[in-house]
Amino acid sequence: MPVEIITSLKNPRLKRLVRLRDRRPRDEERAFLVEGYREVRRALESKVALDELYYSPGWFLGENEPALLATAAAAGATLFELSKDAFAKVAYRERPDGILAVAPQWRRTLAGLALPAEPLLLVVEAIEKPGNLGTILRSADAAGCHAVIMCDPVTDLFNPNVVRASTGVVFSVPCVVEESGAVHAWLKGRGIRAVATTPAAGNLYTESDLRGPLAVVMGSEQYGLSAFWLGNADLCVRIPMAGHADSLNVAMAALITLFEAVRQRGGVR
Repeated sequence: MPVEIITSLKNPRLKRLVRLRDRRPRDEERAFLVEGYREVRRALESKVALDELYYSPGWFLGENEPALLATAAAAGATLFELSKDAFAKVAYRERPDGILAVAPQWRRTLAGLALPAEPLLLVVEAIEKPGNLGTILRSADAAGCHAVIMCDPVTDLFNPNVVRASTGVVFSVPCVVEESGAVHAWLKGRGIRAVATTPAAGNLYTESDLRGPLAVVMGSEQYGLSAFWLGNADLCVRIPMAGHADSLNVAMAALITLFEAVRQRGGVR
């Protein structure tokens, strides 16, 4: 049962939820929003301790929401029921499905990653667009990446659009935020090759050895990889382009390169 039923659009809890759309309040509270049935379900499946869960039956799209609410409550989340108008005020999506949670932020470290002997990693530098970062996480999950490492990020991992575009796999893909120099030193220390992707490379990605301990390195949407990564990578590869465009969207390029590495390693199992 909810501890409170909220109908007033001036309720302070609603104002707080709206503030959490912005990065500074998120970082100050060390909290973030998780909107959507699938995203909240994946958070609970990953044992993320949701602080609060707001729901509005007037927006429910199916019949599974009550079970999800019960699971969240059993896991310790405090439930609040919102009127349809109240939920519309706090919803981040244009077509909400009536589920919105507040979760605590976390921070993983390079030293804390548990990796196999021959890991497949994805390193992304200065990604600007939350939707791209979320899609990158989704691609990494599909390819079975053991971790995603964000170097010098412009957007933050806990942006609501990152959570949405990742379809909730932000909760299951280990993700570390670190400075490029520290990441490069860590890769070297563990014997993990850094393969940089750039249109200027001479080596085709399909003709390069992507087996063994490997980190695929992708650059920002506007500028690509920095001189640091291009100069310190063990190998630079390119995806051939047949048309007028000289490069792909970073999330698409990541997906293509990762699955070539997966193919060379024997495919997804």
